[in-house]
Amino acid sequence: MKVLGLDAQNQASLLKVVILGLIAFVAISSRLFSIIRFESVIHEFDPWFNYRATRRLVQTNFYEFWNWFDERSWYPLGRVVGGTVYPGLMVTSATIHNILHALNFPVDIRNICVLLAPLFSAFTAIAAFLLTSEIKDSSAGLLAAAFIGVAPGYISRSVAGSYDNEGIAIFLLMFTFYLWIKSLKEGSAFFGGLTALFYFYMVAAWGGYVFIINLIPLHAFALILMGRFSTRLYVAYSSFYALGTLMSMQIPFVGFQPTRTSEHMAALGIFGLLQIIAFVELVRSHLASNQFQILFKGFIFIAFIAMFSALVILTFSGYIAPWTGRFYSLWDTGYAKKYIPIIASVSEHQPTAWPSFFFDLEMLIFLFPAGIYLCFKELRDEHVFVILYGITASYFAGVMVRLMLTLTPIVCVSSSITISSLLDNYLDFSVVDPETTEQKSVTDSKSKPQDKHKKPGDSSRSAATSSKSEKKKKKDQFFGIIGNDSRGIVLLNFFFFLVIFIWHCTWVTSNAYSSPSIVLASRQADGSQYIIDDFREAYYWLRKNTDDSAKIMSWWDYGYQIAGMADRTVLVDNNTWNNTHIATVGKAMSSEEEVAYEIMRRHDVTHVLVIFGGLLGYSGDDINKFLWMIRIAEGVYPDDVKETNFFTPRGEYRVDDEATPTMRRSLMYKMSYHNYNELFGGQGQDRVRGAKLPADKIKLSTLEEAYTTENWIVRIYKVKDLDNIGRNLEQAAAFEAGKKSRRPKRKQSQK
Repeated sequence: MKVLGLDAQNQASLLKVVILGLIAFVAISSRLFSIIRFESVIHEFDPWFNYRATRRLVQTNFYEFWNWFDERSWYPLGRVVGGTVYPGLMVTSATIHNILHALNFPVDIRNICVLLAPLFSAFTAIAAFLLTSEIKDSSAGLLAAAFIGVAPGYISRSVAGSYDNEGIAIFLLMFTFYLWIKSLKEGSAFFGGLTALFYFYMVAAWGGYVFIINLIPLHAFALILMGRFSTRLYVAYSSFYALGTLMSMQIPFVGFQPTRTSEHMAALGIFGLLQIIAFVELVRSHLASNQFQILFKGFIFIAFIAMFSALVILTFSGYIAPWTGRFYSLWDTGYAKKYIPIIASVSEHQPTAWPSFFFDLEMLIFLFPAGIYLCFKELRDEHVFVILYGITASYFAGVMVRLMLTLTPIVCVSSSITISSLLDNYLDFSVVDPETTEQKSVTDSKSKPQDKHKKPGDSSRSAATSSKSEKKKKKDQFFGIIGNDSRGIVLLNFFFFLVIFIWHCTWVTSNAYSSPSIVLASRQADGSQYIIDDFREAYYWLRKNTDDSAKIMSWWDYGYQIAGMADRTVLVDNNTWNNTHIATVGKAMSSEEEVAYEIMRRHDVTHVLVIFGGLLGYSGDDINKFLWMIRIAEGVYPDDVKETNFFTPRGEYRVDDEATPTMRRSLMYKMSYHNYNELFGGQGQDRVRGAKLPADKIKLSTLEEAYTTENWIVRIYKVKDLDNIGRNLEQAAAFEAGKKSRRPKRKQSQK
């Protein structure tokens, strides 16, 4: 039957396109809550540097961007941006901006940056459809696209305003894997080259490209161990690795790492192994069996010794670098906390809590293992890839919160295979139709030889039996394991679960992942929304009330935001490339005023910024991060900063009357609670720590309060200049306060 002049096949294709279009629309619209509730604004911390770099690229050109020296960061060191950044995100946004302007659409670069991640989420849904269609069929592909379009595990990094590398990287991850499966199935060098091209794009966009360059070799190695070496595998992998490695080395931040770092050695080893196997197969076709066996054993022994020796020599000579701290912490989860606290201090590098899996994946976490099981049942080459991806991503997501992002796509793919297989069975009424079974039994009965000596009552008994079988057949159509009642119950239950899944995803997206960290919201007593805009208020004050050459000292978390919104120079920022410089700031924050003042003067600091949430109950303040500042500083200055001095004899971290003297004398403590008691007319109450503060007034001699935001979340202090007449700043402050005792009067001589 033709509809709109289309046959059944074209109707199905049109329907797929329409469904994919609707899924893309839902994927984009579900990520716009933050714009609707707040405004078009860049979120979080890292996105502010990405936006600032993109703006620089648009205002100048690619050559200027590549050679940009950022004097606003890491004072007095600065930062060479071109060699320390993945440029894929910035180049993508700038390209879209230039195309739109060439078409006379004057769209501001900020709006492009805000909406880029939702746009690529639609592309990710299409990539998931293509990948799953290669693994199973198009119906499973549509389910996978729908799942990844709304799954909270992916939405957390792709909402509007989340202008980070992951916003485009997950699309590139999925599409690269799709092209790899396609090239493997076709044995095509063309698709292998396309795989390398999108791998190059991935390398330019995100450091997570290491996952690709290790998973694809793992897949190839597994196929070799399973005895599935073929020319298809050889052509696909060789074309991908050769072209992909050469292209990835064109990114300055990557450079020669593909040939000199441990995380790339597996890919190189598998490439060499495939060449050896291909050579062996070639020799096998030209030699007799006995000669081949002797040559093969000798060749394998020599090749193994040579490769192993080369690896050992190059590693110990330092040519091949060992695993970096961030990658090594994936294998030893306690390594970073012991030896590199700067890595452990980042919340997204912490191990994943169990509730996070259910919060970000909901019912998909239960369907995921079933999909892996179904892949085991068929176990074609592409199914081996799904199994390996699922196992490795599950492990990495368990040891690092951030890597939940890489687990979500394969969970969506595997879950779609599960539900698609279930629907294939329960919606296909022809497979288990009782009538088919009945016809088969009738045919079997006819094929049997008839008894020539029938009794008179046989015909009446057979008629009764036939009548009973007809009733049983009608009954079986509605009741039983394969009946319509069982099908209806299963389908209704899964429809209910899918509705709950969509409701959960929408709620999580709206309430948990659509709030920009620079603009906070709370509810007043009457239920109305109250906007807390202290961060932008403070940064705007810095922009308008400080000199352009001002140097701002804060913890590294806020460096990108200060440089992006306030346009002022910072000592440290979120790039965290220099641990010693960060430790110096941590030492200043944890030391007494006199020591901190010397550090600030040495680095030309004019203002100090701290985040304090004690009044409003904002738990992400600097007092809660203070222990990490102390640990990082202790790692570099163990003689000057000791973490144990900040804990009470009972091992408690306190800010009230029981706080240690070291804690109460630290610069961070004084800046956070300076003049805080005056708000309460007595002892202040810290709502975050649930502590009543000491009644003693906190005095600052080297700093003076410059600005405190409306809700006391951001506090800015100005560093005092040296005293004009050479006095100690503490003495000068006491004199200005009128508390300096006068000189004693001379005793009058006795007359």
